[in-house]
Amino acid sequence: MTPTDLGVGAVSVSVLIPVYNEEANIAPLCERLIPALDALGRSFEVIFVNDGSRDGTEAELERAAADRRIRVINFRRNVGQTAAMMAGIDHARGEVIVPMDGDLQNDPQDIAGLLAKLDEGYDVVSGWRADRQDGFLLRTLPSRMANKMISTISGVKLNDYGCTLKAYRRQMLQGYRLYGEMHRFVPIYARWQGARLTEIPVRHHARRFGTSKYGLERVVKVVLDLVVVKFLTQYETKPIYIFGFAGLTFMGLAFLAGLYALYLKLVDGISFIMTPLPLLVTMGLLTGVMCILMGLLAELLVRIYFESQGKSHYSVKSRLNFDEPPTAP
Repeated sequence: MTPTDLGVGAVSVSVLIPVYNEEANIAPLCERLIPALDALGRSFEVIFVNDGSRDGTEAELERAAADRRIRVINFRRNVGQTAAMMAGIDHARGEVIVPMDGDLQNDPQDIAGLLAKLDEGYDVVSGWRADRQDGFLLRTLPSRMANKMISTISGVKLNDYGCTLKAYRRQMLQGYRLYGEMHRFVPIYARWQGARLTEIPVRHHARRFGTSKYGLERVVKVVLDLVVVKFLTQYETKPIYIFGFAGLTFMGLAFLAGLYALYLKLVDGISFIMTPLPLLVTMGLLTGVMCILMGLLAELLVRIYFESQGKSHYSVKSRLNFDEPPTAP
């Protein structure tokens, strides 16, 4: 999808802000963001994606949309930050797309630094909250552990995958769809497609209003999503490798179990059938591996369903300041 596909004029920068129950943050965020974007000297738009908020966020966004440069998408229900991010990308007209949080923890003044770095020839510039203003045990420590794990498994070294504030050239966001909780892995997709990627420190402010939408369960989601990303990027067109590896593993275990059974029978005179160990090991491994493989297959089926049917995994209730509906990417 290109800006002209939307039938409206392109802009230089699109700022995407998913929000969920951020009623008290909308007005102060706009007061900081719009002057910061005006100072860039570039054309811009701000797209708020209201992810089914149940407080007064929608009303606050309607007031903010009096400025025609602010565009609003309201979801019918809460479907998650990744879907909200995907909706913003689908509707964006900018040559550069800058996602950021709507909780006032990201600083709009840092957008200029991201764009300046992008102008040096990079395709993706990722923000790094070097001095985080969150609780250490519940937020910072799990985040550091997750970032280290993601960097190790993916081979893409970033200090802060969880920082929403990033800058992407539009073409780096084309060619794939985001599902689940995979918005944090976009730099990995881009890097594997040959993008020039860098990271710069950005400011991070303590949350003033509202409550965080993340907890320790996010670490579990990151692990599971990372398994899916690894599979889809390296085995999507050659699944026989992973299925074959699993099959060979089972055959190897069966071979070893057979050798051990012969050892027990011929050397110790013990029938392995009389012990529960072989059954426990076999059933445990089979159940665990089958569950993982079924999960990966389900991920593929979900993607096939949405793409082949031309469906979207989010439902838009209303739009403000959109002259025409977006075309399918």
